[in-house]
Amino acid sequence: MIKDNQKIFNRLQFVIDVAITIFSYILAWYVKFYVMRWDIPAEGVGALSMSAYFKMLVFIVPVYMVLYYYCGVYRPRRTMKRRYEIGNITKANTIGLVLFIVALYVVKQMHISRKMLVIFYVLNVVFTVFSRVVIRWALSHFRKRGFNLKHILLVGYSRAGEEYIDRILGNPQWGYHVCGILDDSVPAGTLYKGVKVLGRIDNLHVILPENKLDEIAITLALKDYERLEEIVDICEKSGVHTKFIPDYNSLIPSKPYTEDLVGLPVINIRYVPLSNTGNVFVKRCMDILGSLFGIIVLSPVMLICALLVKLSSEGPIIFKQERVGLHNKTFYMYKFRSMAQQLECDEKKGWTVKDDPRVTKVGKILRKTSLDELPQLFNILKGDMSLVGPRPERPQFVEKFREEIPRYMVKHQVRPGLTGWAQINGYRGDTSIKRRVEYDLYYIENWTLWMDIKIIFLTFFTGFINKNAY
Repeated sequence: MIKDNQKIFNRLQFVIDVAITIFSYILAWYVKFYVMRWDIPAEGVGALSMSAYFKMLVFIVPVYMVLYYYCGVYRPRRTMKRRYEIGNITKANTIGLVLFIVALYVVKQMHISRKMLVIFYVLNVVFTVFSRVVIRWALSHFRKRGFNLKHILLVGYSRAGEEYIDRILGNPQWGYHVCGILDDSVPAGTLYKGVKVLGRIDNLHVILPENKLDEIAITLALKDYERLEEIVDICEKSGVHTKFIPDYNSLIPSKPYTEDLVGLPVINIRYVPLSNTGNVFVKRCMDILGSLFGIIVLSPVMLICALLVKLSSEGPIIFKQERVGLHNKTFYMYKFRSMAQQLECDEKKGWTVKDDPRVTKVGKILRKTSLDELPQLFNILKGDMSLVGPRPERPQFVEKFREEIPRYMVKHQVRPGLTGWAQINGYRGDTSIKRRVEYDLYYIENWTLWMDIKIIFLTFFTGFINKNAY
């Protein structure tokens, strides 16, 4: 059974991590004192013996294994994304390095080479990540061939059940095998992509005692939820690991935020980190400092753009357009004018199209390089916008999309941005609005200050040249 294999695998993984930690430490010592010979302290100037260094492994190894456990390094990795696994390993090693250095200062041991510790940190992260990549590849290879599979029974035929099967079939490297479905409404023998309805839900009493299942996934349709408590009770008595996949998953985010009201669990439909006052304050401080810095540094560029716009065609240098921002409030967004001056009623008719005759020669360059967006630094300073966030849209299109695209209006729970997660992933200009909204929602639900910094950094490499601008 997979449970027995998992126990063996977890123990083997633990042994491998211990071995890697010891090897990385010894190799770091060798690199510091044999390869980097120019950096070896002279005799009698605090140089420690090899045995003094290696005795510390007695403390380092247990501490690192505990950190690995609490940082989630040993969580099941079947469906874990690789970047999260690498992040957990890096986090554990970073905490370990900091604890080690602090402990050395506490015991007043100043002669341990800090350079050696940094080398150990780098080697341990690299070797541990490499071992996980190799193991992940090997397990994926075996699972695709039908080995090390986790056998799952679905209880209830629903949209959630179909989506669950779709994802399992689309990711054979996870090693999941759906044995069948039990349902009271759908006839036995019904197939969904090769997965058969085996019978009624009451058949659980016959199937569970056979002890051939690794997991049960409760995928009841909404109309059958009155049986949920009964089914959970049956499954838990069997000792089989049980999951619940709600049939209303389109209404809740992938990482729902729960509250405890005196023992009553409450699920928030949408968790927005930027609804927290502290997060809002930090982000606003970054916006003010970032926009001031941008205005000062880019003022020569903006001056040149202004002159080119003025000389290229008649009309104002700055074009302002009504957009919808935070809490559905409208504001005027600033741009360098890139089109010939036109009546407001004509301007509202639609988006710019390819080879649009209204766009000036200078305007084409400004649009392609996104230089026309620079005046929005003043919008950011005013508080209408943020450096990073979903791009704002015109009121008439907001009214259109709110009816056509599910959860479109969620994007207005945060300030719109000069750049965003959707933009650095290629969704700007004449691209899919639906996909753009999906990226915006991911940003809203997963916001961190580090994510903003990452987006700003990537904008310099991916965000300025707009291939979809006309």
